[in-house]
Amino acid sequence: MTEGGSREAQVFERIEAFRRRAPRLREEQITLAHGAGGKSSAALIESVFLPAFQAGGEPVEQGDAAVLQLASGERLAFSTDSYVVKPMRFPGGSIGHLAVHGTINDLAMAGARPIALSVAFVLEEGLSVEVLRDIVADMAEAATRAGVPIVTGDTKVVDRGAADGLFITSSGVGVVPAGRHLGASKVEVGDVVIVSGPIAEHGMAVMLARGDLALEADIRSDTAPLHGLVEALLAAAPDTRWMRDATRGGVGTVVNELARDTDLTVVLEESDLPVLPSVAGACELLGIDPLYVANEGRFIAVVPSDQAEAALVAMQAHPLGPAAARIGEIRAEPPGIVVLVTPFGGTRIVDMLVGDPLPRIC
Repeated sequence: MTEGGSREAQVFERIEAFRRRAPRLREEQITLAHGAGGKSSAALIESVFLPAFQAGGEPVEQGDAAVLQLASGERLAFSTDSYVVKPMRFPGGSIGHLAVHGTINDLAMAGARPIALSVAFVLEEGLSVEVLRDIVADMAEAATRAGVPIVTGDTKVVDRGAADGLFITSSGVGVVPAGRHLGASKVEVGDVVIVSGPIAEHGMAVMLARGDLALEADIRSDTAPLHGLVEALLAAAPDTRWMRDATRGGVGTVVNELARDTDLTVVLEESDLPVLPSVAGACELLGIDPLYVANEGRFIAVVPSDQAEAALVAMQAHPLGPAAARIGEIRAEPPGIVVLVTPFGGTRIVDMLVGDPLPRIC
């Protein structure tokens, strides 16, 4: 083997070792990082939850929602999520908006049309009833605007100091239209990666709303229900392969999950990533990569290359997608990793989020 060939082999060996590093649960106690959506979250899920919940030893597919095949032939999507954001209200939304939008979006990412929501409240003793009224009003408004009713729920009250005011868990059901199938197994080499709009707005809006930093910027959360935008995308690009909303862990973590599940390479173009100047500036000042900042109204989609242009035109015509953009593509090698191409032509590997730079953002 030539010297150049030897160096190339060494590079691929290092990449292979990097790719094969499965997250392992090393901690004896839960930390905030276990809720960040990155490596620690993955380790917790794979070490604790999946082994317990794998029915009959069958692997449980991880995604935003479970798709259940009914005896009638219909397919039902089901999802649940909890919200513990601090503060409860922030520019552009509140914990109430997140509880409605988040579950609607999880259903939409499975290709489902949401039909109903359930909500459960954990209230801390001493919480102002007026505060609760306002949050519930936000939820009612969000559900009405989205056209997805809240039909059932539950309320529990815990001792003072045990819940930080208010926690909300929301669940939802939706119907997946016949012939609509999405999943990582559908992704092919040459497919195009699209983002529905500017990234990192929600996480930075919540961070600044806490007032812990001597920093002011006009940044609002992007929280929004995405099912209408998803329907526009799927109408224009019916062979869309895969979708995921980039919440905890941000775009960087979501595309790492895609690379892991497909054993393909996700190549992102840094210059094509849409980031508002105010968000980019705040992230730079705080030393945070926008790729790892949570979103609550943005999603990533993988579409066939011959349908990418139609997908972008349809999304950009929708009120929630005017800044939708092509940000990368799927390649075969090196398998199982995410590569970011810089504006200067260099490349770097984008790993899954480690730690929790912005805890309690959803």
